[in-house]
Formats: sequence, structure tokens, C-alpha cells
Amino acid sequence: MRTLLSGCFTVVASCCAFAAAACETPSMVTIPDGKTATEPQMLAAQAEVKAYVAAMNEYVACIDEEMEAKGENAPEQYKALMVTRHNAAVTEIETVAAAFNDQIKAFRAANPKPASN
Repeated sequence: MRTLLSGCFTVVASCCAFAAAACETPSMVTIPDGKTATEPQMLAAQAEVKAYVAAMNEYVACIDEEMEAKGENAPEQYKALMVTRHNAAVTEIETVAAAFNDQIKAFRAANPKPASN
């Protein structure tokens, strides 16, 4: 019985280690300069930003799941690190979204639509 429980613990520990390794920060996107970019470049950037935000949201969820799996008995240093990772990821998402929105505004200013009659 002890061997069986020991084997189960090893499997669970391996799964937890795999989950911890699964929280990888997505690659940063490159946002073109809205003043000089073409419409296809801006549309491609929009798709990249959407994919990046979705991947970052998965990353944040992974961090949260990791922290929850450790529970309340996790060391304070670990908890502080995970909160820092979570907050940094959220700030990065907001920063990328704001930067993209700024470039959309610059693109629209550089490429005004003709007035309709």
C-alpha cells in the first residue's frame, strides 16, 4: 500500500511540475508605426495583438492556477512572486493594447477617410 501511495505521489508531483513549466510568457508583438504603416500591416498587427492578448490571458490564468494549487500554505516569497508575475502580465497586456490603440489613431490621422456626400 505504501508503494502504491508513493507512486501516486510521484505522478501527482510530476503533473504539478509540468503545470508549473507550462506557464510561459508569450512572445511580445511588434506594433507598426501608424503614421507610415499600410492598412494590411495594421490589420496584421491587429490580429497579432488579439492573439497576444489571448495568450497572455492564458498565461495569467496559468499563474493563478499555479498559485491556487500551492494553496494557503505556500511560502510568502512564492506568493509574492506569483502576485508580481500576475500583475506584471496584466500591466503588459494593458500597455500593448494602449500602444496599439495609439498607433490606430496615428494611422487614422495619417489616412483620413474621404468625406461622404
